[in-house]
Amino acid sequence: MLSKVFSSATFGIDAYLVEVETNSERGIPGFIIVGLPDSAIKESRERVIAAIK
Repeated sequence: MLSKVFSSATFGIDAYLVEVETNSERGIPGFIIVGLPDSAIKESRERVIAAIK
C-alpha cells in the first residue's frame, strides 16, 4: 500500500513543503529516509523508531 502525505517544516523563518511517501509490505520491518544528509536527519531516525514502537 502506497500513501503520500504533505507536511511542512520550518528552518528559521522559512517554511518548506515536505512530501512523505510510505509503503507497507510484509517482510522485515524498516524504513529509509531520503534527502539531504544532515545530523538532524540522523537524530530524527531515532525519534521515528521510538514513535513507531
